[in-house]
Amino acid sequence: MSVYKSLSSQLGITAASLLICLACACHPEPEPPLGISDEFETVPEKFPIAPGIIDEASGLAQSHSMSGFLWTIQDAQGPNSLYLVNKDGKSIKEINVPGTVNRDWEEVASGPGPADGANYIYIGDIGNNNAPTAPSCTIYRVREINDPNAFFNESMVEKINFTYPDGPRDAESLIVDPVTKDIFVIAKGLTSGIYRLPYPQSTGEMMTAEKVGDIPSVSIATGATISRDGSEILVRTYLAVHYWRREEGQTIAETITKPSRKILTVAIEPQGESVCFDLDGSGFYTLSERSNASSVSLNFYKRK
Repeated sequence: MSVYKSLSSQLGITAASLLICLACACHPEPEPPLGISDEFETVPEKFPIAPGIIDEASGLAQSHSMSGFLWTIQDAQGPNSLYLVNKDGKSIKEINVPGTVNRDWEEVASGPGPADGANYIYIGDIGNNNAPTAPSCTIYRVREINDPNAFFNESMVEKINFTYPDGPRDAESLIVDPVTKDIFVIAKGLTSGIYRLPYPQSTGEMMTAEKVGDIPSVSIATGATISRDGSEILVRTYLAVHYWRREEGQTIAETITKPSRKILTVAIEPQGESVCFDLDGSGFYTLSERSNASSVSLNFYKRK
């Protein structure tokens, strides 16, 4: 009725025009489907993490097989272990991954792999803190366990070794496309180069990653994540989180080589290097290294 009053108060309007406007007012643009709003809370729900267990947390991934849990790792020659973290931060379990070496683990991702219907954990030994001229990098792929009391064994681990086409890079961001199973590594630098390892990745020969572009206006990328259906992508820096919506038919490269749809406001963290979507799409989590802080928290940003 407010549209009608506004229009009818204007002199010279025709009856036909008024009817058209009334029709538009009665049939407004539909709201986005539930669950895919690109608005998130700016003040997170915080879940304290006890100091001394995962002080060097670098990377965060959702568990597909265990509801209510996330995976993280520790970097810089820390244990060659995955850590299963309850979403309330109260339970953290270290699970060793035999047959791996933590040279400089910087990212963990989850997604599909060789076996249809199975979920895999991808551990990115892709940093260069201790070997700035390392000739190659390794991504460890291991099928996800489905019980917190289960263990990984060496026979479960696959190694994807690769080099960059333009020389060694430092990287802390890794995503696995749930649509194509391609792996994408994002370099950490003033320019955020994007490198693709197409599926099926070799586990027997050295691969050369394909550079597919750069992310505009993103420097010092410290973590990345993709939604379960592959339609949303986040890339974080120490201070902000960049958000993209992937349109139908677009590749990841086509999506993130364009400016981000928006920059999400997040709380300042001591050394924020981790981000991941919740499995059900209700929001996203961040986690920081403790650095010089007394403690950190697992932060959840709910979708509005």
